[in-house]
Amino acid sequence: MQVLIHAMAFEKETSAGYLANHMARLFAKGLQQRIAPLGIVTGQFPILLELWEKDGTTQSELLAKLDIEQATLANTLTRMERNGLIRRTRHPADARSQQIWLTSKAKDISNDAYQAAQDQNAQALSGLSQKERAEFLDYMSRVIGAMRQD
Repeated sequence: MQVLIHAMAFEKETSAGYLANHMARLFAKGLQQRIAPLGIVTGQFPILLELWEKDGTTQSELLAKLDIEQATLANTLTRMERNGLIRRTRHPADARSQQIWLTSKAKDISNDAYQAAQDQNAQALSGLSQKERAEFLDYMSRVIGAMRQD
């Protein structure tokens, strides 16, 4: 009976975790609809963003930036390689490491992918004023920073 009391005290409408997760799912769904014609999926998008910023990044560098599991990243990179978005080469200074490089196919879709993300963000934040948008983004960045300290 005591467990039921605790469960009843939880209200998803006031749970930051529940709301953030719900919002993330909606963002991902909208983004997926926008990037599907480009031949990419939402799981590949963060990797592409990092590589568009710094091509030749290593898998360990991607892991540190993306906060995803090693196995998830490895599987996604394998799929991206199979789909002709990336190629991997041995790191010249560390034979145990591989550098990940964008193919021309991935480079060619970067502008359209950035536009898709901007359009999705604009739609999602359309109910907020400019000031509220800035505050919202600041709050999210601070929450992410607090959770990364664990």
